[in-house]
Amino acid sequence: MRGTKWAAAVAVAASMTLAGVAAAEPSQPSPSGQPVTVTLSAEQVQFLCEKRLPKAEKRVTKLLERINGDAGTKGSVAWLKARAEKERAAGRETSANLLEEKAERRAGRVEQLNKIKGWVTDFQTQHCGAK
Repeated sequence: MRGTKWAAAVAVAASMTLAGVAAAEPSQPSPSGQPVTVTLSAEQVQFLCEKRLPKAEKRVTKLLERINGDAGTKGSVAWLKARAEKERAAGRETSANLLEEKAERRAGRVEQLNKIKGWVTDFQTQHCGAK
């Protein structure tokens, strides 16, 4: 289940990247070196603006809130570090180290999620009208 959420976020990021490229400037070089023009139909842009982007923005916001939550927020970096301290106090150094590493990896996702949120906002501003 945990991997599924990250995979979904990455899939959203990929679709946002492609959508941003598709509706914005052409000139993406192909393997042959020639520029490739990708365009979206009005229906595709409308679908992105009405359905996909709001869901993506909501999901990214929810993930950021969870990651940045306090020690009482299950799954947050602070929560993982508190669990690590409990494990360490109980003499389970290996599991404490694993929890610390997991907290570091999770904290490292914040920049990526903020970037995705920026892509969503940029696309909405450019192609969906004022937000």
